[in-house]
Amino acid sequence: MITIIIPVFNEENTINKILFKILKLKIKKQIIIVDDASDDGTIGKIINIKKKYKNILLIKHKKNLGKGSAIRNAQKFIKGKITIIQDADLEYNPGDYLKLIKPIEQKKTLVAYGSRFLNKKFKRNKIFTSEFRIFANMTLTIISNIINKQKLTDAHTCYKVFDSKLFKSIKLEEKRFGFCPEVTTKIANRKINIMELPIWYNGRSHKDGKKISFLDGVRALYCLLKYKFS
Repeated sequence: MITIIIPVFNEENTINKILFKILKLKIKKQIIIVDDASDDGTIGKIINIKKKYKNILLIKHKKNLGKGSAIRNAQKFIKGKITIIQDADLEYNPGDYLKLIKPIEQKKTLVAYGSRFLNKKFKRNKIFTSEFRIFANMTLTIISNIINKQKLTDAHTCYKVFDSKLFKSIKLEEKRFGFCPEVTTKIANRKINIMELPIWYNGRSHKDGKKISFLDGVRALYCLLKYKFS
């Protein structure tokens, strides 16, 4: 069984679609949805779907705490042997799950990341919404690789897949998007190799609901240094 952790904040336009994509996958799964104090129609849609499926666990935050907090609060409820992080929008495709969990099932690695940059159709499809986002992602990945002595192409991808025993042993501290550099650095500190596989991706803009900002990029740099040298 796999566990899918889905942090959610104000995704009423996409939450049904992403959940149905996951639910139709022919694999035994536990879905942990953490609603981060949504104030639109998101929670109502989640509750309606949850009534029909026993494998969905809903955790509700009374106030907005951030993506990192949502993932941290889901950790103790993990039942699957493999854990996948999934955003509630439609940027990533759950159809990539089987490919991502395979190397962990085969014990080739304990951690797999889905890389947007390994997708051969990346340049042609222009899947990022701006040249700046491409530059920012690549720059942060390069800095992460230098600090952590890794060779990743997409350190800040959402699709991070873990052996659950390992993942539950990692003490998470970051509240927002700092989760990404934090967990990548803590894995590097344990000298665990991260395997990357190409994934499908369709980026969205802030106009469409994208929440990460320039300040989150600054925080990412801080986190890389903090968790490497503290």
